Amino acid sequence: MNYQLRGLDPAPFEGLFDLDDAALTERGIRRVRSDQPIGFPCRVSLEDTPVGEEVLLLTFTHQDSQSPYRASGPIFVRRGQAPARIVNELPPYLTLRPLSVRAYDAADQMVDADVVDGPAAESLIRRYLARPDVAYLHVHFARRGCFACRVDRA
Repeated sequence: MNYQLRGLDPAPFEGLFDLDDAALTERGIRRVRSDQPIGFPCRVSLEDTPVGEEVLLLTFTHQDSQSPYRASGPIFVRRGQAPARIVNELPPYLTLRPLSVRAYDAADQMVDADVVDGPAAESLIRRYLARPDVAYLHVHFARRGCFACRVDRA
């Protein structure tokens, strides 16, 4: 089963980088600088942010549905990044962490989920996407529960 990961569209975030810190705070957003090579994963580029680079930490609605599974949570985004499109492989951004993989049907109902070490996630992704009742997957970082990316059939 072929699959693809896509980074978020950067357009909704780009203008936020031009706001001052007070305006960001009013919106519940924090501007931070990456101070370690792993720990500031950008949801647009689907890679960890290089040390010293600015990121915004903000709430993002990653499951924007009318189902009971509607959800939002914190994400990091970098300025000026093109949205990643990765086919049939997991980027290091995912393989370096334990992951929660959640399978949803076409009505946005969760039909299955499991927690795996990052390197083992690919087989779980392929297994879930082979099921006819699964429409798409969400991957979360298992320790903090943050949304990492969506996975669709390619």
